[in-house]
Amino acid sequence: MSDQTKNETQAENNVSSRRDFLKIAGAMVGAAALTQIASVGIKKAQASHGEEGEHRWGMVIDINLCIGCNYCTYACQAVNNLDDDMLYNVVTTETTENGDEYFLSRPCMHCDDPPCVHVCPVAATYIRDDGIVTMDYDLCIGCRYCEVACPYDVRVFNWREHSGTSPRVPAFGTPEVPPRPRGVMEKCTFCQHRIDIGVERGLVPGVDDSATPACVVACPTGARIFGDLKDAESPASVSLQANKTPIRLREELSTSPKVYYLPPTGQTNAATEEG
Repeated sequence: MSDQTKNETQAENNVSSRRDFLKIAGAMVGAAALTQIASVGIKKAQASHGEEGEHRWGMVIDINLCIGCNYCTYACQAVNNLDDDMLYNVVTTETTENGDEYFLSRPCMHCDDPPCVHVCPVAATYIRDDGIVTMDYDLCIGCRYCEVACPYDVRVFNWREHSGTSPRVPAFGTPEVPPRPRGVMEKCTFCQHRIDIGVERGLVPGVDDSATPACVVACPTGARIFGDLKDAESPASVSLQANKTPIRLREELSTSPKVYYLPPTGQTNAATEEG
């Protein structure tokens, strides 16, 4: 082999070595970044289980009073400006053990130990100190891990930019929150914007309509009751105290939802645990 050929081969090997090194270095940097992101998510999720705040918001749904009108869903669509294929709250028809039909409305359960928070790699979903499980849409990367982890099927993915107006406007309200960007997960927040503004103004969520979730206000039969679970005199607490058999969906998963149900009269817990 000539000296020229040897030099050319050596040069090619050097270039290949540099390329391989850059690839490996790039992969290591990427892995480190992902590890850091995951670490931030874990730390924030762990922090979210720290000391509770002054309030702990919860909801009671009386299945005996629900007539399946979907007003709760429509009001939610209006204030969040949602199309018919983007529902934070759903109402289904179920059947009791003895064959009687009833309606089961299902918002986010706002669990004390939410699977969605545990799996989010960037801490875009977290628990506020008042117990509300909420979203930071600026952090969400649209991986949909939370959607898969949620055992209640109450998270929805936003496939497009919000450009129009919900078909439920103005009959059931007007948009009250900013539009979310395309490509993020969305969910019920107990209308946290109403709660926060209401508390600042000295109003009582669950009592004063403007400080209460829209779905609760819209219910024509009073099937939805809201309040501070730390306040024994709040509407939600009073309702739970007056009923000896409230249940929570999928309690066997130990997620500890803050949405309670008053089951159909005469039915056992198993009647609604299927949800």
